[in-house]
Amino acid sequence: MSSLNLDDFTDLIERPDGGVRRDAEARRARQVVPPGALGRLDDLGEWLAAAQSAVPVRPVERPRVVLFAGDHKVAELDVSSRPAGSAGELVREVLAGGRPVSVLARRLGVPVRVVDMALDCDPRSLPAEVVRHRVRRGGGRIDVEDALTLEEAAAAFRAGVAVADEEADSGTDLVVLGDVSVGGTTAAGVLVAALCGTDASVVTGRGGQAIDDLAWMRKCAAIRDALRRARPVLGDQLQLLATVGGADLAAMTGFLLQSAVRKMPVLLDGVVTAACALVGQRIAFRAPDWWLAAHDSGEPGQAKALDRMALEPVLTQGVQVGEGTGGLLALPLVQAAAALAAELPERGDESEKPEKPEGLEEPEGLEGSEGLEGSDATDATDKA
Repeated sequence: MSSLNLDDFTDLIERPDGGVRRDAEARRARQVVPPGALGRLDDLGEWLAAAQSAVPVRPVERPRVVLFAGDHKVAELDVSSRPAGSAGELVREVLAGGRPVSVLARRLGVPVRVVDMALDCDPRSLPAEVVRHRVRRGGGRIDVEDALTLEEAAAAFRAGVAVADEEADSGTDLVVLGDVSVGGTTAAGVLVAALCGTDASVVTGRGGQAIDDLAWMRKCAAIRDALRRARPVLGDQLQLLATVGGADLAAMTGFLLQSAVRKMPVLLDGVVTAACALVGQRIAFRAPDWWLAAHDSGEPGQAKALDRMALEPVLTQGVQVGEGTGGLLALPLVQAAAALAAELPERGDESEKPEKPEGLEEPEGLEGSEGLEGSDATDATDKA
């Protein structure tokens, strides 16, 4: 796209191949384990086959974790358990291997990519590859001011599109999408409440590191005030992201839509990715068919967004830490579903007898009494 016209995505995004999915279902019906016996794994395998347009489904061999990072000035209202402007510290911990996502990624052999969109730190404190897409330092306090200018929102959206293209071009076959942010769940709550037409209290959760009741009330008030600013711009999704989103959320929305264009399936992690997916659905209604909800974090805003998109979480473990952790937990299940769908044998023709294992000869005399010797032969004769 030479210019940013969000309507283009409606034309560019196609649904996964329904014919291929039916072929995958038919193949599954012929396999030795009855359909339904593997539960949700059957559905996951068929979803992946349709996304790949391949039967049998190919294994997921090059997954990748992609994390978009940013600070949100609304955290200055003490709506988070972490201090405002400290997301950069989290990023450094991720890169150093000390966060839950780092541990799981190391164990599963999945590379992690962090993309700084609006961290409130000196860019020289992070690797150049991390900061090269940064749009600005921190985001506006969304209860009283816009998170971004419209130009910054467009730049962040384009950055997300570019990252999706880079991943698709490099051979990534599935993405676990997450965020590293402070104040990000507050912005996500505003987006979900605005797009679902609900009140702030319905979508306000306690975040990855649980806040107390007073902080929850402050967070609810911040979402309520930002929601008043969001409602007048609901018809313009880019303006909505600029008003109450942030550079990281705008980039994730662009990433999700371009991933659907490139037919690259995505596992959604928590409430922030769910909120961006909800914005993406408003832009292109077919896009959610390329996304899978990895887990239920327990955040009410996430539950509301997933319900609106008719996405059912793969796992329910209550993992709220974010950063792609829940997405990585679901990844082995998706890989297992692909392996079972591809490698379980199909039932043979029932009229054909299975071949006898080599070296096992049928004993003589089992057809009747011939061949029975000694007392066994005598007993058989007497009984006759």
